[in-house]
Amino acid sequence: MTAVETRRAQAGQEPAVTKKWLPPWRNPWRRPYVLGTITWLYILWSLLPVLIAVQFSFNDGRSRSTWQGFSTQWYCCNEGSVFEDPSLLLSLKNSLILGAATVLVATPLGVMLAMGLTRWRSRTSKVANGIALVPLVTPEIVVGSALYLVMINLYQFVPLGRPAMLLGHVTFSVSYVLVIVRSRLLSIGGEYEEAARDLGASSVQAIRTILVPLLMPSIFASAMIVFASSLDDFVVSQFLFGDASNITVPIKLYSAVRSAPTPALNALASLLLVGSLLALILAYLGLRARKRGPGSALEDLADYG
Repeated sequence: MTAVETRRAQAGQEPAVTKKWLPPWRNPWRRPYVLGTITWLYILWSLLPVLIAVQFSFNDGRSRSTWQGFSTQWYCCNEGSVFEDPSLLLSLKNSLILGAATVLVATPLGVMLAMGLTRWRSRTSKVANGIALVPLVTPEIVVGSALYLVMINLYQFVPLGRPAMLLGHVTFSVSYVLVIVRSRLLSIGGEYEEAARDLGASSVQAIRTILVPLLMPSIFASAMIVFASSLDDFVVSQFLFGDASNITVPIKLYSAVRSAPTPALNALASLLLVGSLLALILAYLGLRARKRGPGSALEDLADYG
């Protein structure tokens, strides 16, 4: 026994444990370099075509494959640019109007559906919950073709075009609102609403003054996700858009890419990308607006009080 070990034994201390060196490939606690490398390679592989498309929207020439210098002529103030081409500008306006209208209709419906399903306590409630989520798992081509057949055979009072497209977008967007808002409702619980009722508030007052303020971050986030999904939708819009006056940006991109497009098409796609990313960033910020955890709902209630 060494002198150091003897002194530790006399002092009642345990001898120090010497760590055994392991090679990196046998150390289970090492950083996952291989998985990290694969992840970053996949991210670069996915983003590279998008970045190239955005790059050529700033091309100084008409080529979409040969870089000829930097210019913003395909966005504005030049013949053939997005804001000078009536067809491109019309598709952008239609997408924005359709996305905003979908948010205004789908968000309140999704919130009310989430509240109703959260309060529904019966044997059939689980079935209703599953049915409400069907649009999320149904292939979009099936939803689009089914809506088209329904519109032309049963709901003939709804013309193809913006009304039919709005109904189609609301159909698959309500489920997004339902999932996000209902998860927030389950984390809040029913105690705060019951406390408001015990203090004399009516059912409507408890929902308006207590529940809705607590749900606002989730409602805002779901609205932004609905807006982004409506902007990006192609399949349902393709089935229901009717004539060229209701064409949206995804449909315009699909129909024009087979001809001889200019970089203005890249500029239009870049604007759509920026709008979708901005909506998703706002949704992320909305979801992080309130802290998660057991005490978050109580803290929110104190803030609103």
